[in-house]
Amino acid sequence: MSLSALCLRCGLCCDGNLFSHVALRSDEVASARRHGLDVEALVGGAPALRQCCTALSQRRCTLYAERPEGCRAYGCRLFKELAAGRVSLEDALAVVDRAHALLSALNEGLPPDTDARPSPVMERARFADLSEDGLSPETRALRERTEVLLDEHFHGGPRRFAHAPGEPE
Repeated sequence: MSLSALCLRCGLCCDGNLFSHVALRSDEVASARRHGLDVEALVGGAPALRQCCTALSQRRCTLYAERPEGCRAYGCRLFKELAAGRVSLEDALAVVDRAHALLSALNEGLPPDTDARPSPVMERARFADLSEDGLSPETRALRERTEVLLDEHFHGGPRRFAHAPGEPE
């Protein structure tokens, strides 16, 4: 079993479809900027990396050995299940492939991305769903299926719909 094989096939924790930002420690800011990463100030001024991370190339981190602590500390639910031996590598890779297939299909149902820096598919889908025109019923259903899969396997559980903010998961 190779945990790195899962991460090398996935990249979802870096591509903006799971998170909009990754928190940085203040002592990591200079290094992140030296590497050309997009450092922004969150509400309250805390530094963070904007996602999709500019160090991501073909689902792989080009700065893996020098990645920030927030990146090092993250382990998705699927990674944890694989590490604990509760899911096989083959099954875990199938989940990753399914997630990427859903994101690709969802992207096809969205208006073209015209930003100079491409926006993550889930972000575009959420904003399109809130727009005046909204999403077609088919694309909305696909967005919802994708959200459920990402929540179940990558965020750590169904957190968006299962409880109110501030309640335990």
